[in-house]
Amino acid sequence: MHTLRKLMGLLALLLFLSPGGLTASRTQDFQTAQPGRAFRFPEDHGAHPDFKTEWWYYSGHLKSAEGRKFGYQLTFFRVALAKPDLAAKSVWAAHTVYFAHLALADVSRQKFTFREKAQRGALGLAGAETGRLMVWVDDWKAELQGEAHHLRAAADNLGINLTLVPLKPPILHGDGGYSRKSASCPVASHYYSIPRLATRGQITLNREVLEVEGTSWLDREFGSGQMAENQAGWDWFALQLADGADLMLYLLRLKDGGIDPASSGTFIDSQGRAHHLNLADFTVQVAATWTSPHSRATYPAKWEIALPARGYRLTLTPTLADQELTTGGQARLIYWEGQVEVSGKKNGQPLNGRGYVELTGYAGPLGGRF
Repeated sequence: MHTLRKLMGLLALLLFLSPGGLTASRTQDFQTAQPGRAFRFPEDHGAHPDFKTEWWYYSGHLKSAEGRKFGYQLTFFRVALAKPDLAAKSVWAAHTVYFAHLALADVSRQKFTFREKAQRGALGLAGAETGRLMVWVDDWKAELQGEAHHLRAAADNLGINLTLVPLKPPILHGDGGYSRKSASCPVASHYYSIPRLATRGQITLNREVLEVEGTSWLDREFGSGQMAENQAGWDWFALQLADGADLMLYLLRLKDGGIDPASSGTFIDSQGRAHHLNLADFTVQVAATWTSPHSRATYPAKWEIALPARGYRLTLTPTLADQELTTGGQARLIYWEGQVEVSGKKNGQPLNGRGYVELTGYAGPLGGRF
């Protein structure tokens, strides 16, 4: 449930209403996620403008020819300020805004770099096509050509130019892609992933161009309101295991310290078959914490995850402690999004893997803001 992307509407309201533009529409003005949606691919990789928020999230694990290890994420967010049929006619009007995040964990040198962009969806500055994957913010873009996803983004001393080819089909989370986000109110999204994509290309660091290859994960979600008032934030896990299985889990944390019963996950076997996980099917225990020197927020920094019925017992350890991101602008958002190494056992036999973890709400609760 890669869900921080759904949250950028607050920034949009503060920063990107253009002259002659529109005030933001209410969430109820937009279509809401409902059970029974019939997904079509590759068409559903494109934009869904009838929904208020949407994102395209790529993360991955790369290695250079020299053996240097990296983790990356590139995410595009679409936030509608008005329904398409209410949008202003002026080409200057901002009825949609777009944000993009680029982050790189240089594991070998223990350095984390983050860059961001934001633009209004007018005059060709940013946009997303319907019916096909093509989303861009300025010169950053993600595009599907045939079966290959092409990613390109660069700013200052950081850049990526990657080609990703799926190794597994799209996986629908929840009930056929209908993903509940609260047990106490009808909050939901449409959510799917491509959990494993072969990846190769180049990364640029301080003018040094490195040829890299590895594997990536694509997360896609769209909806019109995904957080309940009583929720503080979430912990999200996306793991690629050496036995060919993949695992997505999310814990929705409540302001009273509990876990929302709607928290769930998906186990994807090596053949690409998805198996829904209820909260009772897995456990997540925090084994260590880390306090940010920037925000003073304290985050989980090591996890013990178990799927007892499937024989998995896994330990997750960040490749870098400091992978905290702070967005710019007046409505600053602070969260931790980082690469982890996985070690552990399956049915008593050693097993390793890699993954990404997202932690929100530790620098202040998010529930009710979005």
